[in-house]
Amino acid sequence: MSATGAKPIGAVDEASAAQAVHRMFDSIAPRYDLLNHVLSFNVDRLWWRRAARRFRAVLAQPDAAVLDVCCGTGDMTMALLRHRPHGARPLLAADFARGMLTRGARKFAGHAVTVLEADALHLPLRDASLDLIVTAFGFRNLANYEAGLREFHRALKPGGELGILEFSEPGGLLGQAYAVYFRRVLPAIGRIVCGPVPGSGFGPYNYLPESVGDFPPPPRMLDLLRSTGFTKCAWQPYTFGIAGLYTAARAQR
Repeated sequence: MSATGAKPIGAVDEASAAQAVHRMFDSIAPRYDLLNHVLSFNVDRLWWRRAARRFRAVLAQPDAAVLDVCCGTGDMTMALLRHRPHGARPLLAADFARGMLTRGARKFAGHAVTVLEADALHLPLRDASLDLIVTAFGFRNLANYEAGLREFHRALKPGGELGILEFSEPGGLLGQAYAVYFRRVLPAIGRIVCGPVPGSGFGPYNYLPESVGDFPPPPRMLDLLRSTGFTKCAWQPYTFGIAGLYTAARAQR
């Protein structure tokens, strides 16, 4: 299995893959929250909160520099904020899809959050400037997974932590039942609500199961984290392995 990066329908290289993902998320931004909560039966809220709790020790430090990258409409950012003390340094919330980021900014009103329109593969941040990077259900959409991890590693301080919350494909009978829902029912509902992605002819929720199927399984993803210089690499499955949290750290000096 290749671990190169996202491959939306019609993409022929990394640049066209990034453009297709950008176009797709801008197009579904108005209904993104509603569909995610309905299609996941609101379990996605539990996943965000559980992932945020994993990093509560870092988040409790008022001066910690924290980035939610590929933040979408900001639900992961809001979960992280629950563990920030009053007067703490503002969180950074970054995404390259303006439609998603605009909706996230509305949620952040009144909270200590700085919005940043930026590509995860080219973060406008100094080397070794962050204590924590978290991304929820956005990493698998990167055009190059290895390049993304290298960029995260560059931006983290020595000892800084990384959290990647992503979907996976569970095994057994549950996995078979979930596959039917994930590959047939979910795309059909998404297509009815959102329609096709402009210029593509396919629905955005057709891409979702394909992107999960193409994403490296946990053992391969852990190998990729190690090969890009991360240590303390681990994976914690959520909800029988439907999703899971990858954790890692940049080595100390």
